[in-house]
Amino acid sequence: MLAIGFAGTFAATLEQPVRAQLNVPCNIIVASEAGIVSQLSGVDVLVTMGFTREMGEAAKRLKLVQVPGAGLDRIDRSALPAGAFLANVYGHETGIAEYVIGAMLALTRSFARLDAALRRGTWESQWSIGTPAPPAWPELSGRTLGILGYGRIGQCLGRRARAFDMEICAIRRDVRRSTEDELTLLGGLEILDEVLRRSDYLVIALPASPETRGLIGREQLRAMKPSAVLVNVSRAEIVDEEALYRALAERTIAAAGLDVWYRYPTQAGPTLPARQPFHDLPNVLMTPHVSGWTEGMLRARAKLIAENIHRTARGESPVNLISSSA
Repeated sequence: MLAIGFAGTFAATLEQPVRAQLNVPCNIIVASEAGIVSQLSGVDVLVTMGFTREMGEAAKRLKLVQVPGAGLDRIDRSALPAGAFLANVYGHETGIAEYVIGAMLALTRSFARLDAALRRGTWESQWSIGTPAPPAWPELSGRTLGILGYGRIGQCLGRRARAFDMEICAIRRDVRRSTEDELTLLGGLEILDEVLRRSDYLVIALPASPETRGLIGREQLRAMKPSAVLVNVSRAEIVDEEALYRALAERTIAAAGLDVWYRYPTQAGPTLPARQPFHDLPNVLMTPHVSGWTEGMLRARAKLIAENIHRTARGESPVNLISSSA
């Protein structure tokens, strides 16, 4: 019988959906990442967002570390026991792409402000009597969308943006994999300055790495259009926190939709998501890392994790196998 460990809050949310799809006998353990360590000696498959050296030393028969997300920034690959596979999952690209389109529309059309005003009886529109009509809203059609990270999320977003008749400039590591896509501009990080200059909307979908952390700083933000909107659905640290706050406060760029943050809760109770007071700025859409939290994502991830547990039981390598040394 396989022993399956679900470690951490996010992994625990997938325990029941995964269990419902298993057709092999399993002993399932659910614990915090710290709490799982004392039980790891008998665990065959560990579902976790984080893997530490302490975990690796405690694991005696671990066959698979299954990350229940796409990001591997909390996985110490050097700590994986000999012979243990590492795999991740996706399934979040549709939800994130839909979120980005929604964020661009909400920020462009000032939905939150209009809603709040109308609840007070104030008509910020051409229907108001005694006050000038506001400027007409821009449309997404004909605008340029810059996508930093043209992988699963970026491509999913690109397909939806083309339905809005947007021009797309994209950056990805292996440009050969997207040469057939309908892109206005495609290249690696060497074209970053050009993408920043052209973009009316800039979406960050890059993985966090030594190469991408701090990629967007003061100079890069100043290179963007004053009317540009930035949307980050990847990792906060790709954009310098202070530089982003200053750019928004001083209107160096027009607005930002931020779903990933510089500070996350470590205990119950309110937690402001950054050192800088983004919450005081009217031109920021703030959401608590929920862009990919959809029913479709949960179904897709539970299905793939269950499949990899079945593969482990059969002695096979997992789907989305990742090199432990990459």
